[in-house]
Amino acid sequence: MLYLVPTPIGNLQDISLRAIETLKKADLILAEDTRTSIKLLDHYQIRQPLSSFHQHNEHQQLQRVIDQLSAGKTIALISDAGTPGISDPGFLLVRECLRAGIKVECLPGATAFVPALINSGLPANRFCFEGFLPLKKGRQTLLKKLALEERTMIFYESPVRLVKTLKDFIEYFGGSRECSVSRELTKLFEENKGGTLQEVLDHFNTKTVKGEIVIVVAGLPD
Repeated sequence: MLYLVPTPIGNLQDISLRAIETLKKADLILAEDTRTSIKLLDHYQIRQPLSSFHQHNEHQQLQRVIDQLSAGKTIALISDAGTPGISDPGFLLVRECLRAGIKVECLPGATAFVPALINSGLPANRFCFEGFLPLKKGRQTLLKKLALEERTMIFYESPVRLVKTLKDFIEYFGGSRECSVSRELTKLFEENKGGTLQEVLDHFNTKTVKGEIVIVVAGLPD
């Protein structure tokens, strides 16, 4: 059986008792970055075998993992933070497990875009999650399409590309579109900055940005 186990997006206490129990009973834990995950596992005294499973090796590791699951092993998949499969490795493995008749269970838990969406104050009854925008190919085409999106939009971004992405949003959505940027969610220096795209750009254009970023942008006004 394969378990997808959400891990904290910042504060190590934001993990469920069930997640800890599942990790402790697994025969093997697959981690996006073992160096990152070992801190969480050590904190909760979880000593199960650990193996890397990330976007650069998942194709090579896929069949080996399927073989282990087919042989009766219980495997837990975790990412660096949040829920596996949400802008993190997991989709390919889940798909192959289902094709092979292997049971898959995803535990409920942390994912960064939910608190960012709620903190934004923008409509949360209808929204679309876009994850990371393409860096080059297809970026302009997607932005043109999203300029007409009526639902609240959610994006992930790296701190080094935040200002560029905000400038792109202004170009395609207009500087008066409402938005919110959340960074370092659940951590000591958590920040949620809302306003128009232009106001938020002016705020981050004058400072060094650190931490994981979630951008929430209002949909096209009626």
